[in-house]
Amino acid sequence: MTASSPAQEKQLLHLVFGGELESLDSTRFKNLKELDIVGIYPNFAEAKKAWAGKAQATVDNAQMRYFIVHLHRLLDPENDGL
Repeated sequence: MTASSPAQEKQLLHLVFGGELESLDSTRFKNLKELDIVGIYPNFAEAKKAWAGKAQATVDNAQMRYFIVHLHRLLDPENDGL
């Protein structure tokens, strides 16, 4: 048995997106058509970098929020990405 190459390792995909919330105490967006889909990343570290960049760029708008979604957990819920 040979060691797996990076191309063969399991992908742990993460989605980064955000938008303006209706209020600070909810996660309901004001306008779904204006959601900012930042991208899909191969691991949490890269997704966190993208999230931090967008969050920092919109810091002046208190109702703007960005999120990281663990897509790999949705694709393989039994394994939970471990």
